[in-house]
Amino acid sequence: MSENFNYENAIVELEEIVRKMENNELDMDSLTQQLQRAKTLIKCCKDKLTKTDEEIKKILEDE
Repeated sequence: MSENFNYENAIVELEEIVRKMENNELDMDSLTQQLQRAKTLIKCCKDKLTKTDEEIKKILEDE
C-alpha cells in the first residue's frame, strides 16, 4: 500500500467486504477479488499496528 494508507478507511472497507459476503452479494469472481483485497488490507492493518506499537514503545523508553 502507499504512504497514504489510512487504517480507519481500511477497516471500513474490510467491514463492507464482510457485509457483502454475509449477505451473499458477491458472485464467484467478485468473491475471489474481494478476498484478495481483504487479505491485502488485513496485512496493511497488521503492519500499521505493529509499526505504531514499536513507535509507542520507543517513545515510552525515551522518557
